[in-house]
Formats: sequence, C-alpha cells, structure tokens
Amino acid sequence: MQISETSKQILAELLKSQTGQDFPTNRIWRVGTALSGLSREHGIANLDRLIAKLALSHRSALAEALLNNETYFFRDRAMFELLDERVLPELARERASARSLRIWSVGCSTGQEVLSLAMLFAEQESRWAGWKVDILGTDVSSAAIEAARAACYTPFQIQRGLAVGQMVKWFEETPQGWRAQDKLRRMVRFERHNLLDPLPCQGGFDIVLCRNVLLYFDDATRKCAFERLSAAIAPDGWLMLGAGETSIGQTGRIVPDRTLRGLHRLSSFAAAQRQDEAPRRAAG
Repeated sequence: MQISETSKQILAELLKSQTGQDFPTNRIWRVGTALSGLSREHGIANLDRLIAKLALSHRSALAEALLNNETYFFRDRAMFELLDERVLPELARERASARSLRIWSVGCSTGQEVLSLAMLFAEQESRWAGWKVDILGTDVSSAAIEAARAACYTPFQIQRGLAVGQMVKWFEETPQGWRAQDKLRRMVRFERHNLLDPLPCQGGFDIVLCRNVLLYFDDATRKCAFERLSAAIAPDGWLMLGAGETSIGQTGRIVPDRTLRGLHRLSSFAAAQRQDEAPRRAAG
C-alpha cells in the first residue's frame, strides 16, 4: 500500500524523536504490515488517515510499530561461542575475588538474546557457583519489554536458534506458549530504556551487547550512542556489536579488539579516564 510524502515525513520525524532512529526509504515497503495491527484496532484501513490520527493521539504506539524487533535465540551463534570460550573464562579469572559479573543487552527486543546469555551460565553451573550474575536487557519498545518479561514464546520463536535439548531443558510448554524456566528468569531483568538517554544504572558492565542497533542511527546519533556505551563499559570490559557495525571512524573511545574479531574495548585513553573517575564516584 502506498503512503503520501506527508505521511512519510510524519513517520520519519516521529521515529527520530521517539527513538533516535532514521526512517530510510528502504523501509517504506513494510509500513503497511507494521501498522496492520493498529489499523485493525482503530478501524482505519487508509494508511494516510491512520498515520495522521495516530501521530496526534498515539505517538508512542505508532513509533513502536515501526521498530524492527527481529531477534532469535543464539543469533550469530559464533559470537556466543566466542563469549563462552574466550571472554567468559577470562572474566572468570579477572573477577575471581569479587565473583560478580554485570552484563547489559541493549536493544534486547523480546528477550531471546538475554535468555541465551542466561543459558550460557546455567549450562556451566559448577563454574559459576557462588557468583552473582546480573543480566540486564533493555529496549526502547514497551511492548517488547513486556514480552521479554513474560518469557513465553510461540512454537516458531522457540525453534529459532535453539536445539531440541535446550528447548526441553530450559522451557516448558504451556497453553500460552513455551515459557522459560524460573531458573533462567531469576538470572535476568528487563527495563524500557533508550540508548540515547542516561544510563539505566551506574556503569561498569563487564560485557555490553549492542547488536544491530547502531545501524538505524545517523552519524551524529551514532556518536552519541558510542558515548553512552563507553560510559557503560568497565575499563577492562567488552563490547559486542553486530556483524555490520564497527567503532572504526565512529568514536575515539572504543576500538576493535586486536585478537577477537567482532569484539570491542575502551581505548587506552578512555579506559584510563574511567579508572581515574572510579575513586571520585566511590568518594561521592
């Protein structure tokens, strides 16, 4: 279905103001599908009329409908293997005295990435016995966060990325769908948050995953996002971006790791600055 140039401008301005994301022309084709639920709810079939009405009275719902919430369990499994085989063992040694880890999944959508992380720890229970592992998932979409907290997935969702053994071990079938076991749910928490806003809690995350979020930002907004991310990572922490994303040429505070492809760390300058700030935060 076609929409007018005025409607396109409304959507672009709304998405930018509500989420910071751009609305490129190559996403116009999915507007009809994205707004189909709102069209049925409000009984308005004409997209231009629907957009004009919702832009005045239901701005958040309209913006959320345009978001791409694509996700699945263990998405890009090689990256989870990298975390499991290289990053987590290193952190286990470095954090052995504190026995505490903090992980933040930015743009977590409906929670599959966060629960995938929880499974990494749950499947190596003896290694992490006595540790406090806090896994935070955030997303700009209230609907996505509500779904993530419910942790209940359709047959299609549960089969995307999970082996049958994992599905049976960590989820139980209910009339509503496949629900995550309480053991996994106790390891995770979810909050609505926009990456461009102040951090949802004090920084110092050992691992931050921000995958396929920066793709939708323009250069200025992406620079702001990298500032937020650099403030969130512990001085010796790790950042994982999506396969099509990089810090090169985007920021001087985050750089690619020299040995682990796809992972990033604070630059020497940024890490030293964070170390200097730590005593002042503790004193304050």
